[in-house]
Amino acid sequence: MLISADPSDDQPIYRQIVDQLRQLIAAGTLRPGAPLPSVRQLAADLGVNLNTVAIAYRELASEGLVEIKHGRGARVTADRQQRFDEERVRKLLVPILSKMILGGKTDGEIVGLVHEELQAIRGEHK
Repeated sequence: MLISADPSDDQPIYRQIVDQLRQLIAAGTLRPGAPLPSVRQLAADLGVNLNTVAIAYRELASEGLVEIKHGRGARVTADRQQRFDEERVRKLLVPILSKMILGGKTDGEIVGLVHEELQAIRGEHK
């Protein structure tokens, strides 16, 4: 699986896992019904604690992206048309946009960066 964990990143490891799995689902790389690695396997692959992966899977389940069945593992349940929570997304965007503005980025540069990342998620060529 195409997931990595960076201990030097500001984000907690479980959040990195959640974000990367969400991105794989959004890109269509992980489709509804696709099994996720077991908690034990992904923890071993990433070199992290089992609880870290379990927390990530539970968060994805609470978002409706995966279904966890004890003894049978986790599977992707959501398709790319998942319910969109605009208010939650705006709360996440404000600090990111603020950092970019404080870093001297222009509106055009910010929009360009967002466009590039959308293309990358969708697998489109730049």
